[in-house]
Amino acid sequence: KLKNLLELLPEHDLPEDLKSKHCKRCVVVGSGGILHGSELGHLLNQFDIVIRLNDAPVQGYTDHVGNKTTIRMTYPEGAPLSEQEYPPSSLFVAVLFKSVDFNWLQAMVKNETL
Repeated sequence: KLKNLLELLPEHDLPEDLKSKHCKRCVVVGSGGILHGSELGHLLNQFDIVIRLNDAPVQGYTDHVGNKTTIRMTYPEGAPLSEQEYPPSSLFVAVLFKSVDFNWLQAMVKNETL
């Protein structure tokens, strides 16, 4: 199943702007809400790479969580539903590990419904 799925995917490398970053300072921002009220957004935006996990909201919370997203990592069921949640300059990474995750990716690539 995995082999067939990999054959469907186009081969891509990292975007040039990510390849050129030296990742001197990276931060991983989770979705647990611990930053709410922290007003650390300005500090988080200063990191070279900002990795956000799951579908943690940014809009409406930028004072606390910043607005920079370099990489968004999530399980398929946590993928943002709105196109606005996929900044064109960021990289979306789907974390697949369950059989249904591979079915989801195949449906996405083939533009099918599950």
